[in-house]
Amino acid sequence: MRQYIVAICRFKAAQFVAYSSTMIRRRRTCFLSILTVLACLPATAQAQQTNEQLAARCAELGAIFDRYNTRRSEGSGGPDMQRLGAGIDCQKGRYQQGIKTLEDLLQRNRTPYPPA
Repeated sequence: MRQYIVAICRFKAAQFVAYSSTMIRRRRTCFLSILTVLACLPATAQAQQTNEQLAARCAELGAIFDRYNTRRSEGSGGPDMQRLGAGIDCQKGRYQQGIKTLEDLLQRNRTPYPPA
C-alpha cells in the first residue's frame, strides 16, 4: 500500500511540475508582451514635446545667441533681423520655426549650444 501511495504522489508531483512550467511560460510571455508595450509608450511620449518645453528651448537658444553674438559696437549695422524674426516666431507660438532659425544662427556663428 505504501508503494502505491508513493507512486501516486510522484505522479501528482510530476503533473504539478508540468502544469507549473506551462503556467510560468504563459506568465512570462504575457509579462514580456506587457513590458514591450510599456517600453514603446515613453518613446512616443518623449518624441512629442509640449509647448512649454518648446518655449523653454526657444528662450534658451535666444539667450545664448544674445549673450555671445549680439553686436554692441558703434557702426555694427543694427540688430540681427533673423534673431528678431525667431523671437517673434517663438512669441507667436511657432516654436519649431523659431528654434530652427536660432539653431542655424548659432551654427553659422560657431557658437556651441546644448542638444535638444
